[in-house]
Amino acid sequence: MCHSRLNSLFLFFKDTGLHYDRYLREVIDFLEKDQHFREKLHNTDMEDIKQGKLAKELDFVSHHVRTKLDELKRQEVSRLRTLIKAKQDIEGGNDMAVDHQALLKQFEYLNHMNPHTFEVEDLDRLIKSATKDLENFDKERHEEFKRYEMMKEHERREHLKTLDEEGRKKEEEHYEEMKKKHADHPKVNHPGSQDQLKEVWEEADGLDPEDFDPKTFFNLHDTNGDGFFDEQELEALFTKELEKIYDPTNEEDDMVEMEEERLRMREHVMNEVDANKDRLVSLDEFLIATKKKEFLEPDSWETLEQNQAYTEEEMREFEEHLAKQEEDLNLKAVDLQKQREELERQQEQLNAQKIQLQQVGNHAIILFDDIYRTLI
Repeated sequence: MCHSRLNSLFLFFKDTGLHYDRYLREVIDFLEKDQHFREKLHNTDMEDIKQGKLAKELDFVSHHVRTKLDELKRQEVSRLRTLIKAKQDIEGGNDMAVDHQALLKQFEYLNHMNPHTFEVEDLDRLIKSATKDLENFDKERHEEFKRYEMMKEHERREHLKTLDEEGRKKEEEHYEEMKKKHADHPKVNHPGSQDQLKEVWEEADGLDPEDFDPKTFFNLHDTNGDGFFDEQELEALFTKELEKIYDPTNEEDDMVEMEEERLRMREHVMNEVDANKDRLVSLDEFLIATKKKEFLEPDSWETLEQNQAYTEEEMREFEEHLAKQEEDLNLKAVDLQKQREELERQQEQLNAQKIQLQQVGNHAIILFDDIYRTLI
């Protein structure tokens, strides 16, 4: 039981993609080595762990573990200071004094006021920050995808402006044809439903759909055998459905959109099945889900082409923002051109002065030479 709970904690924070991922995993790895911490973890609910209630147990871990955590924190603070200095240099502030303490405030996952020792507050901050950042991670990916889709549409509209009437007509017809071809695909099963999983059972596993058994299915696709479906294992179950919609050899199919569809499917199943919200699906959670009406008689699944990523209002604001950026860049370009012209003018003046000085020097040499000849 303790191993299972601890494993859940590690998997929850596995390959987070966060900029402090290595520090996070190293801290958890060393805490796992402490017997007291492992025992307390056994009796702590995952929600309490995510809220940071386990952090106070840090006061009771071994001296060796505390010493190693102190070292890890000092290394992390040093890394952040290096990043801050590099950022200052890139932005042209290498001649300015850097207030590291003020800049370290932006990194909420550690207590910057004490850069030397790892304390209860550090563990509390680390778990809470990682939990919050992971919860926002998918949201940020959706926003990034929305920007991608709006930029793609913006570039299409800008291209149309460069064409004559006949060219625009042909381009619009081709665009509509591609949309129609992309939408013309086999029915997509509701992610996580009995129909969807049976299709994997039959086509990927090569088993008779009549013999479908949820527990056997879970064990087959729990590829690392830890007793959980993590996000990667769950997303792998949707490959067959995605292949119905996307083919990398087709002009009309966008692989960036395929990854967004994969993310939507995974989020949906997690919301339906992951009862304790630990970003993992246990065997018990999976088996409970297979008895629900949503599993046996699901609604139809609406794919991305049925759910536009942005509204026209968002598109308008996006294009206004792009126009403002372009205007700012043009102003900067004009200013840089003026600076260049001024530097060239100053260089010409310096060159002219240099020539004058050389001429004066030459005249002086000739004069001194004449005086010398006269004297001798």
